[in-house]
Amino acid sequence: MLVLVAPGQGAQAPGFLTEWLDFPGVRGALEAWSDAAGLDLIRYGTEADAEEIRDTAVAQPLLVAAGLASAHLLFDDPAELPRKVGAIAGHSVGEFTAASLAGVLSHEEALRLVRTRGLAMAEAAAVTETGMAALLGGDPAVTVPHLEKLGLTPANINGAGQIVAAGTKEQIAALEADKPEGVRKVVALKVAGAFHTHHMAPAVDTLAKAAEALAPGDPKVRYVSNKDGRTVAGGAEVVERLVGQVASPVRWDLCMETFKELGVTALIEVCPGGTLTGLAKRALPGVKTLALKSPADLDAARELIAEHA
Repeated sequence: MLVLVAPGQGAQAPGFLTEWLDFPGVRGALEAWSDAAGLDLIRYGTEADAEEIRDTAVAQPLLVAAGLASAHLLFDDPAELPRKVGAIAGHSVGEFTAASLAGVLSHEEALRLVRTRGLAMAEAAAVTETGMAALLGGDPAVTVPHLEKLGLTPANINGAGQIVAAGTKEQIAALEADKPEGVRKVVALKVAGAFHTHHMAPAVDTLAKAAEALAPGDPKVRYVSNKDGRTVAGGAEVVERLVGQVASPVRWDLCMETFKELGVTALIEVCPGGTLTGLAKRALPGVKTLALKSPADLDAARELIAEHA
């Protein structure tokens, strides 16, 4: 059983879309999605430097566009995806990629909504000086209560022992000075704010208003939600969860537990892949994994699809 996953913010790198533009249809699709997002996705994906694409309002639509473009190159016909993919999920903003590939939103709707999300999250992050930090090592049963004692939120519980904490700069500093037992290191992340926490509540309201105009379809592929790892069958509920997820923790650990329960045998991470396949290698032993890092990975990915679809 094949699972398709889409990465979240931080996976982008300067020039990562350049090679993908050589494939028929990719440039035209990116131009259309640029119009929908009000953003020159081709320039940002080929010419912009690391600082430009670190901007939340840019990074989010750029990642969704990259994921959509690379996923379609896996199949001769887009209609094959629902027939061959057993489940689909995305990490944080990657949920928009997953929802669009599953047929809940059109690609243009996904790009418009995710652009609104990125702008709203950037605006919310500017209210208070906040940040995020990855904890290396430790036991979640010990780490999570320790974070809560310091007023921090375990914003990403990623499985394979990986947790990302979020809160004010002062709370992050307190964490660095008082690490949970078993945690080897606290690494501050280069992000604009405390995503997936109550600090993002204003962005939830903005996104909810933007989503009112949508008429989502029900997913054509099993859609696994970050909120609790549960599969969601209704399009309206998928969108409701996309909106609320901005201010609630990402439970990627529970998503991987669901993959396991569904009988996953192979997992492909769309462009720019790497992060989620790394987690899967540790949390899902025996499952074949492949990350689409460049077009050079497409042939191997198609072979994996042929074996596990």
